Amino acid sequence: MQTGEVIPVHVLGPGARSNTIAGILGGSLPKLTTDQMEAVNKAKKYAMEQSIKMVLMKQTLAHQQQQMASQRTQVQRQQALALMCRVYVGSISFELKEDTIRQSFLPFGPIKSINMSWDPVTQKHKGFAFVEYEIPEAAQLALEQMNGVMIGGRNIKVVGRPSNMPQAQTVIDEIQEEAKNYNRIYVASIHPDLTEEDIKSVFEAFGPIIYCKLAQGSSAHKHKGYGFIEYETTQAANEAIASMNLFDLGGQFLRVGRAITPPNALMGPSSGSSIMPTAAAVAAAAATAKIQAMDAVASNAVALGLTKLPNNPPITTPSMPYIPPPGVAIPQLTKPVASQPVIPPPTVITPTAISMVNSSSQQEAIKRAQEAQLKQQEELQKKLLDQNEPQTLQQQENMSIKGQNARHLVMQKLMRKVDSRVVILRNMVGPDDVDESLQEEIQEECSKFGGVERVIIYNEKQSEDDDDNVVVKIFVEFAQTREAESARDALNGRYFAGRKVRASLYDQTLFDHSDFSG
Repeated sequence: MQTGEVIPVHVLGPGARSNTIAGILGGSLPKLTTDQMEAVNKAKKYAMEQSIKMVLMKQTLAHQQQQMASQRTQVQRQQALALMCRVYVGSISFELKEDTIRQSFLPFGPIKSINMSWDPVTQKHKGFAFVEYEIPEAAQLALEQMNGVMIGGRNIKVVGRPSNMPQAQTVIDEIQEEAKNYNRIYVASIHPDLTEEDIKSVFEAFGPIIYCKLAQGSSAHKHKGYGFIEYETTQAANEAIASMNLFDLGGQFLRVGRAITPPNALMGPSSGSSIMPTAAAVAAAAATAKIQAMDAVASNAVALGLTKLPNNPPITTPSMPYIPPPGVAIPQLTKPVASQPVIPPPTVITPTAISMVNSSSQQEAIKRAQEAQLKQQEELQKKLLDQNEPQTLQQQENMSIKGQNARHLVMQKLMRKVDSRVVILRNMVGPDDVDESLQEEIQEECSKFGGVERVIIYNEKQSEDDDDNVVVKIFVEFAQTREAESARDALNGRYFAGRKVRASLYDQTLFDHSDFSG
């Protein structure tokens, strides 16, 4: 039971409930003096300036992280495109030279380089080469049309990018999926006297053409012998490929295939897309800071049990000039907005002159942000240097020597032994001795030296016309290099069915590309 006088709600007193701040504090707030009002306004001004600085710093860090991520993506994309431009050519006759290989692969597009691995002892190449084109479409056409072609009395083998860099396969798949959104075809081996109008008039017979562009040559009136055509429909592109591939146009056989890269694949990243005028950047930061301040007030009101915010006047920007945030200069009000220069997004730097004393926590935050940015840049540079480390045989051949330390490093790499997990057994059996149980017997015998992953018995014809002259090669792939070396040392010189076996390590690159001609 409650006793005593009942006080109405609208009257302030003991037992009354009020949702106002004055009611919560138990009485009305006293009016502020002139000095106190000035101090409150200064505090609001300082809080707004600090909020703007923090927002600008966060936006700058986010922008820099986005730029670094874009740079990493662009580097990975360029590496993937470089791999797509390269094909491996194996089973090359030892009598052929580089000029013959160049002449055979030139109709598919301009060749950037040809690298043949030479044996310093025999002064001959090792039977394989890397052909690198300027564009991926040329490599794709060569891969489709040159595999199995007989050159110099032997059927060459043409395969795609090296299998020892699988990390780029995801980026390659993304590029090829993006290319499927365009009905583009690639046309090579175009006669130098033909123009874009000539090619367009010929290929218009299959459907409407969006654009037809030939690669610009050394002069304005010359082209490089290849170009791209985009149709409105996929059916027109497929019909053009099926009908015009190997078509004799002007005395040269056209090479036509599907484009495997989007139109902008070989171009660099676009710049200036995120450029914002300084005044707009400051205004955006001020608006963000204002929203954050309102959210903070709202959260505090909820914590105090208020269901409705007090009707305080909104926070407005003071009439006094702002202190420039880090890396941003506020334009003068006397200049028109249209004449303000467009500058890149702001960067975080420590302000040199500030009329108000920054807190130590603010300076530490800026310092930590700068250290984090520097660390990210160092990690990116280190990663780029690691990615530039020669991984394939072609990259090792093109490796440049800079300085005395680099020279010693190159000599160490050249003198290191070749790691191979494959042992080749020669003169072990003849063609008549090959049966179904031979592979199991060899695998069982070689398992004594380690884990055997594959056993391949290869019958190599010594002449295309003579089917009786066949040499049997047996390839045994182990799980580790030391196991292969142990098997080579134990089996070399050993007699098997009256034959003296010759065992040696086989080139791992040739074996990975299914090239058993070495």
